[in-house]
Amino acid sequence: GGPTGPGHAEPAQAAAAPRPRESADDALAYVVPAHTVGVFYHSPEPGADPFVRAGDTVVAGQQVGIIEAMKLMIPVEADRGGVVREVLVADATPVEYGQPLLTLDVDAPAGGR
Repeated sequence: GGPTGPGHAEPAQAAAAPRPRESADDALAYVVPAHTVGVFYHSPEPGADPFVRAGDTVVAGQQVGIIEAMKLMIPVEADRGGVVREVLVADATPVEYGQPLLTLDVDAPAGGR
């Protein structure tokens, strides 16, 4: 027998993943993950404008996409505010639980604004 068990399920796209964020430039990149397994969509319906594009400013709780899981449309919301740096997953792509969907450039915590 070979090594089987829960540790063998590596994501197939690991080779294409961005490098770990270690440089100071990336310290404030915030990842919005998939909260469920399903198919990630950028827009509310085919042909519609995407919820967000790179460069857009979002606020905490703002919808940034949809995951379709078992015929349910589950909104994906930003956990915090920031500027969309990059949408990591193409439209209509199957995603795994916890997979990064997009990254935000977030402001360093500061006094009230």
